[in-house]
Amino acid sequence: MRWMAPEMLWSLFLLAPPAALYVWAWRRRKKLVLTFSTIRVLKIATTPGGNWRRHVPAGLLWIALALGLMALARPSAVVTLPTDHRKLVIAIDVSRSMLAQDVEPSRIAAAQAAVKDFIERLPRDLRAGIVTFAGTAQVVQGITESREDLLKAVERFDLQRATATGSGLLLAISLLRPDLKLDLETGLQAPAMIEWPDPKAPGSDASGAIVLLSDGRRTTGPDPVAIAQRAADLGIRVYTVGFGTPNGTIPGYEGYSFFVRVDEESLKAVARITEGEYFYAASAQELVSVYRKLQGKLALETRETELSFVLAGLMLLMALAAVAMAMRGQTRLQRAVR
Repeated sequence: MRWMAPEMLWSLFLLAPPAALYVWAWRRRKKLVLTFSTIRVLKIATTPGGNWRRHVPAGLLWIALALGLMALARPSAVVTLPTDHRKLVIAIDVSRSMLAQDVEPSRIAAAQAAVKDFIERLPRDLRAGIVTFAGTAQVVQGITESREDLLKAVERFDLQRATATGSGLLLAISLLRPDLKLDLETGLQAPAMIEWPDPKAPGSDASGAIVLLSDGRRTTGPDPVAIAQRAADLGIRVYTVGFGTPNGTIPGYEGYSFFVRVDEESLKAVARITEGEYFYAASAQELVSVYRKLQGKLALETRETELSFVLAGLMLLMALAAVAMAMRGQTRLQRAVR
């Protein structure tokens, strides 16, 4: 836990005078000669444990004051809470390496099935869009609430040559933040935009996230790690998924075959830079499992949260408890007098 306004902790010294005043008043009271109207009142006043019970209301009020002063220092902690993500972009690698059949029936078919399952399980209040990338990147489905449109978009995947992972990530960012008017070749803003927004803490933007799946290495387009830094500056969290086995091959020219391996290093770097998370899947079932884990990640997230409201609530409870106990003690004495 940390304090967002630590200088306010000095106010805790204000707790000393009330405590000292209470102790002084109690000692002075003990020196006074008390008279009791009835024996019953005397018994109540001298009941075992009565002495410490008399101090409980004052003690609770003192604790309530302490909690209130601590709340002024704005404590915060890293906790897991329901996410505020409302937009999600799914970026899928559709390079020809997805034809590899090391994952049955093929990488692309398994990916399509897993993405469909993922879409169907998304929270109903979350809007999503789909981007594909190979030699170039394109928007297959813009941000929408329609699960039907998203599922139909998955069927429209068109495999192409080359792998522009950076372009796919950049287009996903542009889909989340169309206001930035990003240049899809360089990742920079168009001349109409005067300056890049002030950098945010990585993963701090709770309005959107990106899920990127790839099964190979970048062969063209911008460096995905450099683009990930752009996403991090915008506070956008990117979850990456590596898909396929180390022995995947695709048919080439004149009977030759080519090995296709996941560039885990780059995918891990993208997730790390943006405060996301990297997942690996070597089979269709594992990929489905990964997407189901991702669904949980989008429903809950870990972030720093201010806890002043918790201390304020405890302060109110302590104060109410003190008043209730004081009134209860007063009522007992009044009944005894009668």
